[in-house]
Amino acid sequence: MAELKRTPVYPSYEKYGAKTIDFGGWDLPVQFSGIKKEHEATRTAAGLFDVSHMGEIVVEGPASERYLQKMLTNDVSKLAPKKAQYSVMCYENGGTVDDLIVYMLAESKYLLVVNAANTEKDFDWLIKHQEEGVEITNLSSEYVQLALQGPKAEKILQTLTEMDLSSIGFFKFDSPVYFTGISQPAIVSRTGYTGEDGFEIYIDTAAGTKLWDLILRAGQEDGVEPIGLGARDTLRFEANLALYGQELSKDITPIEAGIGFAVKTDKESDFIGKAILKEQKEHGTKRKLVGIEMIDKGIPRHGYKVFVEDQEIGFVTTGTQSPTLKKNVGLALLSIDHTKLGTEVLVEVRNKRLKAEVVSTPFYKRSK
Repeated sequence: MAELKRTPVYPSYEKYGAKTIDFGGWDLPVQFSGIKKEHEATRTAAGLFDVSHMGEIVVEGPASERYLQKMLTNDVSKLAPKKAQYSVMCYENGGTVDDLIVYMLAESKYLLVVNAANTEKDFDWLIKHQEEGVEITNLSSEYVQLALQGPKAEKILQTLTEMDLSSIGFFKFDSPVYFTGISQPAIVSRTGYTGEDGFEIYIDTAAGTKLWDLILRAGQEDGVEPIGLGARDTLRFEANLALYGQELSKDITPIEAGIGFAVKTDKESDFIGKAILKEQKEHGTKRKLVGIEMIDKGIPRHGYKVFVEDQEIGFVTTGTQSPTLKKNVGLALLSIDHTKLGTEVLVEVRNKRLKAEVVSTPFYKRSK
């Protein structure tokens, strides 16, 4: 059995009570103080996540913009240095290679932040379609990525830097940013995966553990907590943020998954999967991702089948008891004929078919 990979922050986990699991070949914390407590801390104060398992790929060179326009569904030409953009890489059939964030570091230089389990696959896909005038480098092992999320994130992080963090708008970033007592520069972006305000920080691996400990000390009085994968999932789920392998996959298109805003079929550049995605955008899809709320007592888990009477109409992509709403809710990919709000469906939970209804998403939206 292959040895599990560990992030540079791993040695710090134990002193904060981490319980780790195998997550796609990585030894990562599922929780520290408890999933519900960590979820609540992020919603009300601040949560610190070690997401250094994520992949970082640099695409640069004189033809890099044209190349990325071919590879990505969003319109890369709208980017400028210090701006970021959510995008998707697709196969020719419209299925999803991965969803990602692209940062424009400078003219003709971009940083792609991809899902951990997909890093090698994504890199190979990019290399397969590489063009002259484009250089592609996998720098994943050189970065620690930390995410500080929650209503008190800015207040806490501001105590550690002279950079005015309030000047960084949503999906914008600054670089170089320096933190107290750390010589390595960081990229700091106003992005996240929780539905809360906050930042994602990219810094040299040598400085990762120091910055992790520094933020947790600085935010102690404001209630910051280290957060594991369990709460990361419940937070992103409540905010209706897609997870690759559940809401997105090689068999699920970004249009079906409800992220058509990141698919610009009207951009001049041709991109991989454009024809099918354009068709879906203009004429609709046969299935659609919707929210469901249980009427009967039961939790709709990933993979559970959904029915109307005896007809199977789809499946649950993610489901849990929402820590914020205290309700059993899920996301489900259903046949388009059964996606109207208020539609009653049946979820097969341990061989019993339990009543649920189609509801609006996101389940949680922060108040400004």
